[in-house]
Amino acid sequence: MMKKIFPVLILLISACTSPIEYDIILKNGTIYEGSGNEPFIGDVAISADTIAAIGDLGDAKGKKVVDLQQLAVAPGFINMLSWANVSLIEDGRSQSDIRQGVTLEVLGEGSSMGPLSDTMKIEMVENQGDIKYDIKWTTLGEYLQYMEEKGVSTNVASFVGNGTIRKHIIGYENRLASDEELAKMKTLVKQAMEEGAVGISSSLLYAPSSYANTEELIELAKVASKYNGMYISHIRSEGDELLEAIDELITISREAKIAAEVYHLKASGQSNWQKMDQVIEKIEQARKDGLAVTADMYTYSASSTGLHVQLPDWVRDGGIEAMIERLADASLRDKILNDIEFRNPPERILLTGFRNEDLRKYAGKRLNEVAEILGKSPAETMIDLIVEDDSRIQVVYFSMSDENIKKKVVLPWMSFCSDAGSYTNEGVFVKQITHPRAYGSFTRVLGKFARDENVLTLQEGVRKLSSLPAQNLKLKKRGLLKIGNYADVVVFDPSKINDVATFDKPHQYAEGMIHVWVNGVQVLENGEHTEAKPGRFVKGPGWAGK
Repeated sequence: MMKKIFPVLILLISACTSPIEYDIILKNGTIYEGSGNEPFIGDVAISADTIAAIGDLGDAKGKKVVDLQQLAVAPGFINMLSWANVSLIEDGRSQSDIRQGVTLEVLGEGSSMGPLSDTMKIEMVENQGDIKYDIKWTTLGEYLQYMEEKGVSTNVASFVGNGTIRKHIIGYENRLASDEELAKMKTLVKQAMEEGAVGISSSLLYAPSSYANTEELIELAKVASKYNGMYISHIRSEGDELLEAIDELITISREAKIAAEVYHLKASGQSNWQKMDQVIEKIEQARKDGLAVTADMYTYSASSTGLHVQLPDWVRDGGIEAMIERLADASLRDKILNDIEFRNPPERILLTGFRNEDLRKYAGKRLNEVAEILGKSPAETMIDLIVEDDSRIQVVYFSMSDENIKKKVVLPWMSFCSDAGSYTNEGVFVKQITHPRAYGSFTRVLGKFARDENVLTLQEGVRKLSSLPAQNLKLKKRGLLKIGNYADVVVFDPSKINDVATFDKPHQYAEGMIHVWVNGVQVLENGEHTEAKPGRFVKGPGWAGK
């Protein structure tokens, strides 16, 4: 049963003193404070950037008073894997996420926006797509500070990517690091942690992140551990070698004495779906053994990454540029075609993102459909498209089990992500199709899984969207509606919260999010963006400036 009124959580004020006037009072809300406890009816007061009071505030004065009529009030949500690092440069409003209640974007899956060498800056400019931008930073901390000063509606934080660190010191060479190179990489991790990175990340399906062996990852993770950071990984395999990849992450956690998280946990490919139970058992055993191992997920049974991952490993060696050179080499074509083994059937591969505007007529079609149009085999079509587009080509893979999605949603150590940029549904962003997770991954937790399917309670959904990731990241004063915490606050209608985006029409905002405050500033009001950009660079626990 919902409690009628929660005991007032403010200091008693002497009767002879003047009543406190708050900047904002949210009255008569159903308060989900983020702990997973039962909600209660009450008020939330905000002064400047801080939650000042919670409870029955009676006749307290507010410069702005909003009667919520028992709408749900919750802490802002945390996107544990965001690719908004470039989309926020183009449009800092972060609309597709703000309209779901996301108030913190956590960036840096395996690659991060710093530290950069001069060569890396040139490569970054050359690889820009529809969004063009100047690189006005060198280190990761400088990038995040740049975003705060430029203006963003959400807060931003980031891991430092081992792929970026490796590229900085070794480039794209597929070999072990020398002792000297490893020492230089560890120095760069140290610098990033002191600048405010929340940990070290890896993305072990992609070059050059994947060229690091377990021992190298342990050594880098040890540096992050000294600063109380996390190791987080797109593990080496989400399919045939899934269990071995989980073992590697657990080994790194144990040896480096560091909290570890699996990015977008999944069992990919029907032959691997049954492995999810074993994965869960492995993680829960590691947790029983005292290791802080967690995971995050997006709430769809389709993933999205490059079409190039269907190519043999030797073809992808050395990065995208080297891969495309091999694909264009006529003398290698027969060998490449012979070695291609589709991990996902062509009819389950949806083409979404092309650099070449002439090829965008194929966006929204399956690979087998385009092969039929061109009169080629799917393997030949894949090679020719990648070469002509001069990119890896973004695709959607329909490769997961809906049953496994439900199993994962309820896990107490599972938080959530989009694994996507944060977009506005107009302008440059609608030139490309995207995965609907960019517009609906978080509202699905509250609508589809909590309200409609009763897979978990609403208060547990809120906890896993807010305080759980904040605790995992060891963030101060974030993740809970608590006096003294920063006022990242969302108000939504539990009866209407819903994802609308589809694979056919992904650029559609979620419904049911009414108000959003970030650091005490209202960013969403009655479902409309206020244009405010109060987001801050949220620094990790090792920040040297504290």
